[in-house]
Amino acid sequence: MTKLATVLAFDLGASSGRALVGELVDGGADGHKKLQVTEIHRFPNEPIAVHGHLHWDILRLLQELKTAIRHAFQEGYAPQAFGIDTWGVDFGLLDESGELLGNPYHYRDSQTEGIVEELSALIGKDRLYEQGGLQFMSFNTINQLYAMKKANSPKLAAASTLLLTPDLLAYFLTGEKVCEFTMATTTQLYQPKEQRWNTELMDELGIPSGLFREPIHPGTAFGTLLPEVCEELDVPAMTAVAVGTHDTESAVAAVPADGESPFAYLVCGTWSLLGTELARPIVTAEAQALDFSNEGGVGGTYQLLKNIMGLWILQECKREWDEQGLGLSFADIVVQAEKAEPFRSLIHPDDASFYAPSGMVGRIQAYCRQTSQPVPQTVGEIARCIVESLALRYRQALEQMERLTGDNFGGLYMVGGGIQNKLLCQLTANALGRPVWAGPVEASAIGNMLMQLVALGQCANLREARQLVAASFPIEEFAPEPSESWHSVYETFDSLKY
Repeated sequence: MTKLATVLAFDLGASSGRALVGELVDGGADGHKKLQVTEIHRFPNEPIAVHGHLHWDILRLLQELKTAIRHAFQEGYAPQAFGIDTWGVDFGLLDESGELLGNPYHYRDSQTEGIVEELSALIGKDRLYEQGGLQFMSFNTINQLYAMKKANSPKLAAASTLLLTPDLLAYFLTGEKVCEFTMATTTQLYQPKEQRWNTELMDELGIPSGLFREPIHPGTAFGTLLPEVCEELDVPAMTAVAVGTHDTESAVAAVPADGESPFAYLVCGTWSLLGTELARPIVTAEAQALDFSNEGGVGGTYQLLKNIMGLWILQECKREWDEQGLGLSFADIVVQAEKAEPFRSLIHPDDASFYAPSGMVGRIQAYCRQTSQPVPQTVGEIARCIVESLALRYRQALEQMERLTGDNFGGLYMVGGGIQNKLLCQLTANALGRPVWAGPVEASAIGNMLMQLVALGQCANLREARQLVAASFPIEEFAPEPSESWHSVYETFDSLKY
């Protein structure tokens, strides 16, 4: 097989990051191109608490990216380009000389408590949604900046440029200050319908509008590694590409849909993002009432999606069990969940009590007690409660999305690390009464690579890139198992407090 291109993808999540090499090859006898993916570096991404605030250790993350670049070349790869995707909303501030003004805040920092309600009263929820198109979530960039403004933050006062997390890391490596489109749309300060920054709203809130740069779109090459970085790492220059830098949008780019008809997807990980791809945003009163977001996607698309708490709940429970010395892997937990009694107790995953870290087991038990359900006690009972509740929440969100779009979806594409939980995939198919197509696992990193290949001229567009995914990675189908129980249980779930 002939190697056509090699790229390096950095995919950073809220708890860990990794670097993966993608090699595009000609596919051999079948005549199809294939993308081969190899993980070369993995590292933790843990927040740091300092004086009552929660921060990202951004310079440690930069060092991990440098380590990965060095490893790639030492291991015999020769990537021509690199791209970075991360979680949304968070940012760093630079002064006029380009110096970083302190460690960026973590989106779970407490500074934004009460800000959603304050801004809703000040500006009006209808206007905020119609202009920004996002769910009202405490961590949105608008809330972080307004909290800093209220606190008379000296960092905000001294700032000349705001760079969202992936753009900040790219700036450290290239010296180029850019703003990528998909990430810009997570701020609630970008107007998706007008496709411009909402400078009028910034002025009203006292947020300096000059902080923001004009967005560039995924698939755009914008710089190269700085000479001093190349010298430090003993590597040649690589091209920096703006991918779908919001990891959700990179993952959606890797959904192996055929492009012939509308499709529904679930990006499944710490957060669950259930949505569909559209040509234009939907910012109606009904979309607002149902808490759907409109985020920019790759290829000039928009994503109508709902943020769902996701496997964060199970991850936090596992962390507690680890601290208790139970020594259970996720696979062990799933086995115990499979053996537990079905439909014994349910939670609404998006209840506010499940947002904060620590004490998750107790909060699940308290929720069940408060809703007059049996209180789960064992690992299997708690895990079964979480997974069944997520599956039912996915059904609820999918049916709401169908009402908003007028589309009827024949099934659900699931991508991301969460699909390794096969019980979740099967229960989701059961809850929906429709097939689930699961794969690929490394969706965000693969979508990242696809936009690099577009920039390098190896893929013509998003549709061709998705065809490459379908040709390169296995997709597992989960057919729904018929059961009348899901219908009655769904009615119970639909009545739960949220």
